[in-house]
Amino acid sequence: MTLVEINFDGIVGPSHNYAGLSLGNLAATAHAGEVSYPRAAALQGLAKMRGNVARGLAQGFIVPLPRPNSRWIEAISADERTDAALVAAAWSASSMWTANAATVSPPPDTADGRCHLTAANLVTMPHRSHEWPDTLAQLQVMFADRAHFAVHPPVPPCFGDEGAANHMRLTSGHREPGVEIFVYGRSGGRFPARQHEQAGRAVARRHGLDPARVLFVEQSAEAIEAGAFHNDVVAVANERVLFAHEKAFADPAGTHAAIRERFPQVEIVEVPDAEVSLAEAIRTYLFNAQLVTLPTGEMALVVPDECCESPAVWGWCERMLDGNGPIRQVVPVDVRQSMANGGGPACLRLRVVADPATVDPRFLLDEAKATRIEAVIAQHWPEQIDPGDLGSESLGAAVRSARAKLLETLGLAQLT
Repeated sequence: MTLVEINFDGIVGPSHNYAGLSLGNLAATAHAGEVSYPRAAALQGLAKMRGNVARGLAQGFIVPLPRPNSRWIEAISADERTDAALVAAAWSASSMWTANAATVSPPPDTADGRCHLTAANLVTMPHRSHEWPDTLAQLQVMFADRAHFAVHPPVPPCFGDEGAANHMRLTSGHREPGVEIFVYGRSGGRFPARQHEQAGRAVARRHGLDPARVLFVEQSAEAIEAGAFHNDVVAVANERVLFAHEKAFADPAGTHAAIRERFPQVEIVEVPDAEVSLAEAIRTYLFNAQLVTLPTGEMALVVPDECCESPAVWGWCERMLDGNGPIRQVVPVDVRQSMANGGGPACLRLRVVADPATVDPRFLLDEAKATRIEAVIAQHWPEQIDPGDLGSESLGAAVRSARAKLLETLGLAQLT
């Protein structure tokens, strides 16, 4: 097989709105009640995908889930259907952040040599807890080749699991065996710790990982309290590089030592709090970036435009590039609509190491397909949504129709 890393970005759904449902996600709650722009959001995400294709990276996508979710609405009582938060939960477009869709272990790491994916249960947040059945169904279509993939349902809901946003992998190359790192939380002060240690352990067992090549690391309670609701808000890894904030982990020295013991080739790029504060790192999503290996072998960090606007963050990036470190490019992208709802470039993608020839080709992006997707978004996605519009029958019909048009264009009517 020709194994490569494929980034599967979520196409921002036509019901994208700012209802502020995600406790602990400071950006989402700060913009609650504002007007959203689904068309602009989806086009920004598509432009990011096109940029990755232009850089020579393998790029895929995941289509929006059915919204409003009729199953969710039917499961609540008639009285509850007047509750604005529950109505908004049924309309949430949060599946756009596919870093939470599943946890992925590539073929070189697993006992049976297949790529294993476990759908995340997302039980901590009500508006996301009903995503997994449709996510699982889509993953089963995308990765239907059972000789090369094993797609698993979520771990039991007694263990909160938020997927790849709390999972990192270090390796000498995507095709080589790696060390998989499962990051969990214990206490977030005023905010919940969403990822449970036992969820990661269950996924590791299910994927058939070698215990000698697995680490379970506690996230810093200070980081959770500051708004790092997922580990990928304060740390990201790619091949041999770990890029992290000084306060990302509960025991930084112990974590680094454990990583070096299992993977001596690691290059740890740690950003000191004195140079970029935890608050500024979270505000700009410096670490919620795509750290990727380009065809040249260089590593690039794809960051949100907000990083350029912060003197502390951009100054640190420039000093990093002036040095001899492993990250040689910093690429800003405009994903402001997603950022305002609490998701940066890393949130928008699920990383899957696989042979593209084994993936359903309908989910792989090229320029012709991007042009078709762009045309559907431009014509059918709502230009704007006010949170007060949620629950409207006319808006609901427009959202359903827009998604149906996208599925028709992509030949994915089976996901209706």
